[in-house]
Amino acid sequence: MENVYELWPELNWIKDEELREKTAKTWELALEKSVLSGDDLQRIPFTLLCGPDLKVSFMDHKRAVVHIAYEAGKKVQEFFGDELPVNMDVLVSGAILADVGKLLEYVLDENGNAVQGSYGKYLRHPFSGVSLAETCGVPPEVCHIIATHAGEGDMVKRTTEAYLVHHADFMTFLPFKERLKILLP
Repeated sequence: MENVYELWPELNWIKDEELREKTAKTWELALEKSVLSGDDLQRIPFTLLCGPDLKVSFMDHKRAVVHIAYEAGKKVQEFFGDELPVNMDVLVSGAILADVGKLLEYVLDENGNAVQGSYGKYLRHPFSGVSLAETCGVPPEVCHIIATHAGEGDMVKRTTEAYLVHHADFMTFLPFKERLKILLP
């Protein structure tokens, strides 16, 4: 079994030992169930929606989301204090787990490229991610982040932590997908 702490050194930011271990265990379970390895996650594109030429890996994107959400959480605490409290352990765990379900959504084609598998056609990663996390005893406030980080979450109220992860995720996705490219003469 691969060491998820090598994939995710940010797990050490979670001060609550039980939550840290449940978060790591969720990644271990996902890797066990997936055809993808940790090495695959370092090379496959983080999304299938931007075409096959995207060079940003799954782990590059995911770790950026965790770092941005973490820094945003610290700034929210600094500027708003008790008016808008942030549970940093929940925030970090949710950011680390937000896309864990993609390990079940993706398969590798005959050339080793990531493609959506049949499982992924029926269940998007927010749903499979919550299932994996609940299996490992991850608390509902973290499962809420997994469930609401993508477009599916637009139908419900989000916690502060879920908003931070959602926006960190989309600000590191949409510019690749929908950016306006201005060519200078």
